[in-house]
Amino acid sequence: MAALLNIRKTMILKETLYAEAGRTANRPVVRAAALAVIENPFAGRFVEDLSPLFDLGLELGEKLMGEVAGLLSGPATSYGKAAIVGVAGDFEHGGALVHPKLGKPMRAAVGGGEAVIGSAVKVAAPGTMIDVPLGHKDNSWSFDHFDTWTMAIPDAPRPHEVVVIMAVADGGRLNARCGKGRAVL
Repeated sequence: MAALLNIRKTMILKETLYAEAGRTANRPVVRAAALAVIENPFAGRFVEDLSPLFDLGLELGEKLMGEVAGLLSGPATSYGKAAIVGVAGDFEHGGALVHPKLGKPMRAAVGGGEAVIGSAVKVAAPGTMIDVPLGHKDNSWSFDHFDTWTMAIPDAPRPHEVVVIMAVADGGRLNARCGKGRAVL
């Protein structure tokens, strides 16, 4: 069964960070995200073969990632993804949307990406917040790029929906002091 991408709405976010902990950053960091509220074709029932959701993730990424990456002030250095599955769905529905194929259009939009794209998935009611993990696109050990961005949509996901989130940034945390050659035990 091929599932069709049925989008109820999208939200495009852009956040510019200028200061943290009372200190102005050397340069602002811009983060951008696409949040899409889609119908979950498998809500309310157990389905063994979730591969149609893999293709929906790919299609969604191809539809939205170019627009999101274009909002940054410089080249993307960090990325992350997440899904909030409505309560009639199950955790694996979110995983199937964000893991197998969503990464390909994300990597294309940021010009590569050697590192695994961090992700978070949960089953929850409308308005639930999720922390989208961000990490360096090429160096998974860049501590200065370990970050999260908390997001929610007040009326989503409804029980038979999934919120899929793709996020990018053109820098790491402001005034980061955990990396840059510091000793790691």
